[in-house]
Amino acid sequence: MIYLDTSVVVSLLVPEPKSADVAAWFAGLTIMPMSSDWLLTEFASAISIKVRRGEVSESDARAVRKEFELLASGLRIVPIGRSAYRDAAKLAARHGHGLRAGDALHLAVAKDAGAKSLATLDAVLSANAKRLKMGVEVI
Repeated sequence: MIYLDTSVVVSLLVPEPKSADVAAWFAGLTIMPMSSDWLLTEFASAISIKVRRGEVSESDARAVRKEFELLASGLRIVPIGRSAYRDAAKLAARHGHGLRAGDALHLAVAKDAGAKSLATLDAVLSANAKRLKMGVEVI
């Protein structure tokens, strides 16, 4: 199973430098990817940040949120158990690894759900996934 980080979903729905690569990669998937409930919150936050920065208009943000609902309905969204929060805290506590809280949570959920690989555009998250012996989808 492939676990999607929020960075991939944002780039899929909002024009960014890697959007074309992400769209081609996503179109080539032959299995249903997974993510977690955290994707819902983090995606909403990412779009709000883009609106505040003036990168996306409010009307475009509304359209992106609708597209996200459609996309999310095609993902396997796994719930976040208490153990994932504890595991994420342990990952985030390793200050030398550079993980932020949200990325640590994605990584902990992916491991807990049995994902074999992680799709992300985040170099720090990618390095930590490799350190934990997970495959990383190169986009």
